[in-house]
Amino acid sequence: MVIAAAAATANAPPAVESVVVTAQKPQVQTLVDRKVYTVGADLLATTGSAADILNTLPSVEVDADGALTLRGDSSVTVLVDGKPSAQVSGPAAGLGLLQFPASDIDKVEVMTTPPAQYKVDGSGGVINIITKKSRSAGLAGTAQLSLGDTRRFVSAVNLSYGAGPLTLSGGIGLRQDYKQRTVTDHRVQGASGAQTVGDETLNEQLRRLTPSFKLGAEYRLTPRSSVGGSLNYHELTGDRYFDQLYSGGPPTSVATRHSDGYEWDKDLDSELHFEQKLARPDETFSLSAHRSLVRERERYAYLSTGLTPATAPTRDHLHLSIDLVTTELSADYVLPLPHDQTLKLGLNFEDDNNQFDNFGDTVDPATGLAMSDPTITNHFRYRQDISAAYADYRRTLGRWTVQTGLRLEQTDTKARLLDGQITNSGGYFRAYPSLHLDRELTDQSKLSISIARRVNRPNAEALNPFSDHQDIHNLRAGNPKLLPQDTIALEAGYNFETRALSYGVTGYYRFTRDAFTTITTVVSDGVLLTTGANLPKSRSGGAEFTANGKITQSLSYKLSGNLFTNEIDATPIGGAGLRSATGLNLKASLDYRPTKIDAAQVSFSRSDRRLTAQGSVGPVNILNLGYRRQMAPSLALVSTYSDALNGQNTHRRLTTPVLSDDYQRLQRGRILYVGLTYAFGAPKKSKPQTFEYEP
Repeated sequence: MVIAAAAATANAPPAVESVVVTAQKPQVQTLVDRKVYTVGADLLATTGSAADILNTLPSVEVDADGALTLRGDSSVTVLVDGKPSAQVSGPAAGLGLLQFPASDIDKVEVMTTPPAQYKVDGSGGVINIITKKSRSAGLAGTAQLSLGDTRRFVSAVNLSYGAGPLTLSGGIGLRQDYKQRTVTDHRVQGASGAQTVGDETLNEQLRRLTPSFKLGAEYRLTPRSSVGGSLNYHELTGDRYFDQLYSGGPPTSVATRHSDGYEWDKDLDSELHFEQKLARPDETFSLSAHRSLVRERERYAYLSTGLTPATAPTRDHLHLSIDLVTTELSADYVLPLPHDQTLKLGLNFEDDNNQFDNFGDTVDPATGLAMSDPTITNHFRYRQDISAAYADYRRTLGRWTVQTGLRLEQTDTKARLLDGQITNSGGYFRAYPSLHLDRELTDQSKLSISIARRVNRPNAEALNPFSDHQDIHNLRAGNPKLLPQDTIALEAGYNFETRALSYGVTGYYRFTRDAFTTITTVVSDGVLLTTGANLPKSRSGGAEFTANGKITQSLSYKLSGNLFTNEIDATPIGGAGLRSATGLNLKASLDYRPTKIDAAQVSFSRSDRRLTAQGSVGPVNILNLGYRRQMAPSLALVSTYSDALNGQNTHRRLTTPVLSDDYQRLQRGRILYVGLTYAFGAPKKSKPQTFEYEP
């Protein structure tokens, strides 16, 4: 903190003309119901994606496909500015995180036991991505261009304008990515004495181009009311190729399969909101309407050739179509009460409308005409409506802070298979309580306890019974009989925070009924099917620890870990019975600033081995490097080198009485970017010194 004061002249009484206070926001803030991470200082925020940023946070893991886990739990709700987004939820969630620009992110909130005003979906908790908002008067903006290897690039221009009651913001971006993957799979099928062996090698290449556009507006109608809205658009186009070699036997069989594919994806989010300040200070009433749309189209042309025994080449095609539409309406009321009390009330309605359309054909070698394949062509519709009401009460009593809430939800679902005209419908009502307690020990340290009930509703893709035939040796399908997963989460922690040092430890425990898992079964020689199932119950727990501080004036560090244990009883689904495992996930980073214009970062993360219902998934190690040089007050050079160890290797082992499968997928993740960022326009408004989080 820097304090500048002007002294009076010698002939006049001393007087202070002005006081200017500046303070750097803490990188981590521990609040009663969440932790808030400021991510702007991470160099990956310049060239990376939301997946890259989330992967740097304690206990958050994101794999090469964008699949996210929190404390090892894959059931996590991701919000954008407190609202659901089809881009980062459902079947499109992984791809959405990989395409969401990290440069748009200001903070990330991690809530492992979220309060009542948030959706209860996600047994692991809620991650809320808070995007950057303009605070400038006049015209301001940033421009960025970064070039990477193998024709990768990231470019963006963001502008903001403020004049009187009106604030406008917007931006355009263009990004190109390239991915190369190698899959090897060795499997032994059948009981002893009647076994077949299969080996698969697959080499895949993807190149994706992603243009994006965003626009936001905020208008102050009166000193006590405002209205605003936003529009965000992302589009993805790209080619996807693979060459597959499969050999099996006995009898000996060797075949190749080549795929020429094309992907197209569109994400559109729109939002309107109104806020009215009422009679009491900080008493507000707000209304919001939000709609998000995801459309995916994929088409593949396959050429299959039998080598042993030799067969003539065959051709077939596959077309995949997904449409996801989410509409949400909310009304929220905040009432401050005497004696440090706050009451929040709200109503929420969410409608999810999902459509899946798959079409497959084979080409007649004699006529060259395409004939529909009824085993692949299918149509599935799924709709889910959630009506919710919540109340959340918070009070401070001396050094204690108590926050308790209750959320009531009615869920109604309907599924249809258009081919067979089979309709399934259902509904259920549940109450979801939550409780958070904080006890300040000193001005820098506190204890916390929290408990919450959570749910994990199966998404539409997990319920779609039709098989995905992109890889004819590894089929995937949903299970229309999946039940919602019900979880009780309990945790207790200690945190110490100053501006120079912070550390903490949190113990947690989760008990889950009808837990989601996947099971793999043998369809035929060389063909496996993976689908979803419910475990009667599962338990997990552990201790999460974090530490942030300075080693020297120019060298700072971050360290976090999650010592976990999980227990699975897979007996009802044909598993090996009760199994448990313990592991340690670690993350560490160093930030070195030798001069005022230079900064370097090194970060490392390790995800330990974890259990599945039928086996385990091996560890993953990632090393990232970054460097920044401020070449001028408004111009900076940034270079990043991600996954320097090329460690994005998924190694999955599966063992059942009739199947042993060893699967490895290596994604060549080494990516080098070098680029420039330029800032221009009006500076940010001065703000009073504060260390409180502002949503």
